[in-house]
Amino acid sequence: MDDSLSLGRVAGIKIGLNWSLLLVVALIAWSLASGIFPSEVPGRAAGWYWAAGITAAVLFVLSLLAHELAHSVVAQRRGVRVDGITLWLFGGVSRLSGDAHSATAEALITVVGPLTSFVLGGLFFLIGIGLSAGRTPGLAAATANWLGGINVILAVFNLIPAFPLDGGRVLRSVVWARTGDRIRATRIAAQVGMAFAFLLIALGVIDFLVSGNVVGGVWLVFLGWFLLSAARAEESGLVVRQALDRVTVAEVMTHDPIQAPDYISVGELLERFIFGYRHTTFPTHDLDGRLTGLVTLPAVKQVRAEDRASTRVRDIACPLEKVPTAAPEDSLVSLLDRLGGCGEGRALVLRDGKLVGVLSPTDISRTIQRSSLRRAGSSAT
Repeated sequence: MDDSLSLGRVAGIKIGLNWSLLLVVALIAWSLASGIFPSEVPGRAAGWYWAAGITAAVLFVLSLLAHELAHSVVAQRRGVRVDGITLWLFGGVSRLSGDAHSATAEALITVVGPLTSFVLGGLFFLIGIGLSAGRTPGLAAATANWLGGINVILAVFNLIPAFPLDGGRVLRSVVWARTGDRIRATRIAAQVGMAFAFLLIALGVIDFLVSGNVVGGVWLVFLGWFLLSAARAEESGLVVRQALDRVTVAEVMTHDPIQAPDYISVGELLERFIFGYRHTTFPTHDLDGRLTGLVTLPAVKQVRAEDRASTRVRDIACPLEKVPTAAPEDSLVSLLDRLGGCGEGRALVLRDGKLVGVLSPTDISRTIQRSSLRRAGSSAT
């Protein structure tokens, strides 16, 4: 899920907002202002209902952020790198680069999110009680009570043992701890998640056909479809991880890649390197021979023909700090989640700070295909 708007950093973690969350904020504010709050606290001007609805929607988004921050902060403390958090239509996503090193660590990283939502729900309920003590509850109390209820619902829903919900991840950590097999645990959790997704879709269809509840039925079907897609994606990722299990970066990378000077023009790069070799990506170096980044064919294509002579390679290259790097002995699986960005899915392989190889999507694809053929041959015999 990509960020549409950057909200800065909290505790060193990049926070992003996807445009789909704005739809959620608008729907929440509208439903509260036009239905829920007028029925609970009648007799107020429409402006007050809208003010309360918008406030509740914004505080709900902040509650989602707190939920995801709890995941991310604990993940960092457990040695898992966090690329950032994206808030979107279905809540939030903590983008972790890599996996937890143990079942216990994964359980802690996962459980802290729903626990945070439970705590927030309790705090909002206490605020609601305080605001309504000794008098008729007003809009402020209704807002606090709604926030308390929605945070508790969020926590309970996330604890359903259906992958990729938090409960499904807890289930995976339990199976992982008992079997010692993370791959098997992921498969079981994904299958449970798909079963739950089909159940939601069936309930949505029944609600729509039997009860005539169009909005509720469609929402359940949509949510079930999302969970089904996510669970299937996790299962597909499992196949890739199985194929790359115990494979090191050194076994897959292209050794001793050709480097291009970053001070030459894009036109010279085309003539000397891109047209002269079969490669489409070249590590770059400066006048002193120091590695500076990576230049890719898509970046070259963005330079107009008339600007190729005046544009330097360093002006279009992906800088070294933005290119994923690895050591030859690193596990290939541990590198997969870090590929992407301006490096176009490539990674530079370094030994003692010296470039020894480049890893490309083609290298990974070739390894997966060979592994699949090897597994097919083994099963045939």
